[in-house]
Amino acid sequence: MSKQQELTERLTRQFSPLFLQIENESHMHSSDRGGESHFKVVIVTDEFEGKPKVVRHRMIYQFLAQDLENGIHALALHTYTPKEWQSLGKIIPKSTNCLDAE
Repeated sequence: MSKQQELTERLTRQFSPLFLQIENESHMHSSDRGGESHFKVVIVTDEFEGKPKVVRHRMIYQFLAQDLENGIHALALHTYTPKEWQSLGKIIPKSTNCLDAE
């Protein structure tokens, strides 16, 4: 099972999202950390209702703490309540290609 699939299953069990998309963006980064080190996570769940973004991010970072210690270098988190997701038109944010970044 790929790390992307594993993250999808674990985050689904933990947060019961209405929408979840995880993209492996490792190929967009000049890193020697391997092919499963950078991920974009878009997650929409009622669990985030009434919580500021920093708390939402902390919830995910704490849940994935072991992964961050053992291979995952970066997570681009996009955390929304269902109402926020609806107001954004359900559009997934674009990512920056950091491959040639200094």
